[in-house]
Amino acid sequence: MVDSRAGGAPTVLRVVLGKRLRELRVRAGFTYEKAGAALDVTHATIRRMERAEVGLKVPYVEKLLRTYGVTEQPEIDSFLALTREANRPGWWHRYRDVLPEWFSAFVALESESQVIRAYEPHYAPGLLQTEDYARAVLRAGMPHAAEEEVERGVGLRLERQRLLTRAEPPLLWVVMDETVLRRSIGDREIMQAQISRLIEACSMPNVRLQVMPFSAGPHSAMYGPFHIFRFPLPELPDVAYSESLVGAVYFDQRDDVSAFQEALDRMCAQAAPVRRTEAVLDGLRKEL
Repeated sequence: MVDSRAGGAPTVLRVVLGKRLRELRVRAGFTYEKAGAALDVTHATIRRMERAEVGLKVPYVEKLLRTYGVTEQPEIDSFLALTREANRPGWWHRYRDVLPEWFSAFVALESESQVIRAYEPHYAPGLLQTEDYARAVLRAGMPHAAEEEVERGVGLRLERQRLLTRAEPPLLWVVMDETVLRRSIGDREIMQAQISRLIEACSMPNVRLQVMPFSAGPHSAMYGPFHIFRFPLPELPDVAYSESLVGAVYFDQRDDVSAFQEALDRMCAQAAPVRRTEAVLDGLRKEL
């Protein structure tokens, strides 16, 4: 299970480098204690470096590489360049005033994913929300927030959406409950515009949307929303994300993630097929 609270939200690259350091340590036959002694730090520090729970200090990384038997200077220089890149704050760091620590990890994972799959039972996917719809959602979720805080949250959400139109964007595949389309968020115009936005998204080559109709009956994920992230780097396992009112849990153990994947696969088979989504959305828009 990933702990999003420790040491700030790690970038995906920092996680990869931590795993590579662990592989080098194990191959060299070093225990945590022996590696820590080489740096004059505790074994816990080595563990936290490998788990991406702390930033990677370049001098520490260089000394560990040499300690583990890495002697080729080009290889060391390449690893250190990646270390410096991994330690740079993500673009979302600019929104740290309105970004809870438990959600900053989500944005980091989302930004570097190759595939994003999700079940949304309450709201339109954040990556596909219109500005007015996002504002209405955030106001409902933060009833005591100042107007400026809400607007900052809207700005963050809109900036997140840029990843869908970047070079080599991720595949976004979402199953939405029919409740998403029938629950009024804002006024009628806001809902119509939001459904129109979803219809437009259906034509994007990297977006697949499905609607789970009420008529389909109960399904395997009625307990709440979740996301599954897949990455282009082989060192990284899939990560599942489940959110609550006051925080989130990140899962990266194979059995845990498989449970989410199986539930989503079942829902994809049970929901209206992708080819019918545009017609379903258009019909619901006309009802408004």
